[in-house]
Parts: sequence; structure tokens; C-alpha cells
Amino acid sequence: MRKRRAYRAAAVKNVLIERVLESAPDGPVCVGLDVGKKEIFAVVRWADGTFERPWKAKNPSEIRVTVRLLRELADRGVLTVALESTGTYGDAMRQAMTDAELNVHRVSGKAAHDYAEIFDGVPSKHDGKDAAVVAELAAIGKSWPWEFKSKEDNDAEMARRVDWLDAQQSIKMLWLGRMEALLARFWPEATTLLGLTSITLLKTLACYGGPKKLSEDPAAAERLAGWGGPMLKPEKIEALLESARETVGVRQCDQDIQRTQQYATAALEAQREIQNTTRRLKELAKNNATIQRQAEVVGTVTSCVLWVALGDPYDYHCGEAYRKGMGLNLMERSSGKHKGELSITKRGPGIARRWLYFAAMRMAQVPEVRPWYEAKKAKDGDRGKGALIAIMRKLATALYNVGARDEEFEAWRLFPGRSVASKNLRAQNEAAACAM
Repeated sequence: MRKRRAYRAAAVKNVLIERVLESAPDGPVCVGLDVGKKEIFAVVRWADGTFERPWKAKNPSEIRVTVRLLRELADRGVLTVALESTGTYGDAMRQAMTDAELNVHRVSGKAAHDYAEIFDGVPSKHDGKDAAVVAELAAIGKSWPWEFKSKEDNDAEMARRVDWLDAQQSIKMLWLGRMEALLARFWPEATTLLGLTSITLLKTLACYGGPKKLSEDPAAAERLAGWGGPMLKPEKIEALLESARETVGVRQCDQDIQRTQQYATAALEAQREIQNTTRRLKELAKNNATIQRQAEVVGTVTSCVLWVALGDPYDYHCGEAYRKGMGLNLMERSSGKHKGELSITKRGPGIARRWLYFAAMRMAQVPEVRPWYEAKKAKDGDRGKGALIAIMRKLATALYNVGARDEEFEAWRLFPGRSVASKNLRAQNEAAACAM
């Protein structure tokens, strides 16, 4: 590539491949792609380290034209086409290249970012240069095979259900957050008696919209008992009715009542979708031995989320690689305020970290883990986030061993050597079980 205006792009439809090949050196060829929402930039790197100027194609209308040119390059000799692993804009291009039997590779987005200044001495990034950097990394062996594979029906449905479940969970939390503000204004006593996520409370609000209509209904106690079932004690029902009669909350107008009913109804609908989707995920996971093993540790839903977001743990060479795929590997963070602090990279699917965080919250209550969690929380000034992230990191490697190596999960092994009391508790529990 000549230095002057080196990244000036030519429209792919104007590229004459015969002319490109006239003076091409012998040897393997690498092509780097930078795929955006509307445009694709391709840069050819020859075996002697020289580059062609970028080709620019419209995405998706000129994908076939681009693939045809790449196929002609491949017919000449060994060709590797590489692109970054970020986003979904490149999926159509990757499928087309795989269908054309091209050798498709993946380059880490972080590697491409870090290599930008090494490449030409300038840290700037733009589409043409990004494609050239990807080609260079592929040429020096910093890429991995990445052919497009269509999901099997079972995995495709699981991916759809996981996406829907995660969306409904977010929707439910949105409405609960708004309801919490309304209840603090109109019926602050309610959440001291029933949790905000209580189905009984949600059904009460969807039906009555607030304390006034609830207190006026002579059949309210019977309805509450029907919604709450045997777990809702008569004393709790009477306390809820009493709070509705004697509330110090702001008096509601008709629009306030309708708003509360709408929010509660929407939250209930999201909860129903969550329950239905959870049941279906459990059915889909029945024949997947890996998911079933991991489900014993973190539950079926979280195991399905990890399967969809990360794939089969067998495809990772070690637990640290599996954890890195979640974005839970550590990096040093240094700036004016932060000196040498470690934080997770978050370079991975956020949905995997989000659901694993919920699993870590549950794991923190397990007797073998809780002492360590409480000690770490106290050390951090009564802030538990750092301790939960530590549990997430340990869980990630444990789930790899459970899923890929078929090892038995034991909670005390998450922090070996740090909680002798937990090991002793486990031994005592086993001894008590044998004595029964």
C-alpha cells in the first residue's frame, strides 16, 4: 500500500480482479474485513507484507459481489478472510463466505484495537485501517477459524427463549421500580408486609389499584386468601387489610388508581411470560447432559443462558478461557484516581454476567461460602459487590469443570484453604447425615 492516501477506498463494483492479480506476489493471501451497519471495507494483504487499497462495499446489497471477488482470490491460492468478532452486522457476510467455502477467521476486537498504533505508528482508527489491521493480525497467526454454523432447532429455540426471558425480566423490573415509587406515595405500609415481587401484592394492586378500594371490599379477605394460598397466613391478611384502612399514604384520585392497576397488570404479565418460558427451557434442556450438570449448581435457567451466550464448555481449552469468554478476566486500571486497581474486563456477553451475578447472590448464602463472603464484605466497608464478583469468577471456572470435565461440584472448593470452618461444617453435616 502506498503511503500517500493509503486508505482511500475503491468501490468494490469497480474492482477488476484480473488487474489486481497481475503484479500480485506468490504466497498465501489474507484479507481483513471491517463490517459496519451500512458498509464493508476489505483490505488485501499479500505474502510479502504489502497491501492493496481498501475495497468498499455496501452492506448488505454488495455482499455477493464482495464474496465473488474473494472467491476468485481463493482460486489463485491460499486465502484467509478475517473479521472482528464484535456485533452482528457481519453475520450475513460470514454466512455468505462460509457458503462460498472460503477460509473464514476471527480476530479479537481488543487485539485489533491494541495493534492499531503498532501497525503504522498512529493510534487513530478508521474503517480502512481497521480492515488492514485485521488482515495483518491474521497473517501473523493471531486469528482463529470462524465458519458460520446454523444452530440446530433445539439450540435455536433455546436462544430465542433465553432472549425472551431476559427481556421479560427487564420489563418486570421496570414496572416494579415504578410501582415501588407509587406505593411509597399512596400505600407505604404495603411493602413492609409483602415484598414488592409478591404475586399476592401484584394481584391485589391489579384488582383494586390501591388501599381505598381494597378496604371497601367485604370479600377482600377471601380474595387475598385465594391469591396467597396456604403460605399467606390469616394474620398477614388482617394486617394488610388494616394497613389499607389506616394508611398514612396520599389519597389517590381515579387516574392514580388506574395507573397502579396498569403497572401491576404489566408486571404480572411479564411474570407469567417468565414462568412459561422457564418451563419450556427446562424441557429443552432435558437431553443436554452439560446443562443438566451445570443446573445442579446454578439452576436450569442460568445454565441455559450460559449455553446460549458462550456455547459448549467443551469448546474451551480451560476454565480460565471459559471465564474470559464471560468478560470476567481481570485487568489493571490506572488513572489519576485509580492506581493499580483490578477490575473485570466485561469483554463478553453481558447476559452471561448478569445471570451469573444472580447465581452468585444465591451462592453467597450457602453455608460453605457465606463466611468468606461476609468477611470480604466487611473488609470492603460493608460493600458486597466485590465479594459477589469474586464468587462469580470462582463459579465460572467451577462451571467449566462441572460441564466439560464432569466433576462434582462442592461449594467449599470455591475458596480452598480460606474457610476451614466451612470444611469442618461440611464434615459435621456429613457425619450427622450418616448417623441418622
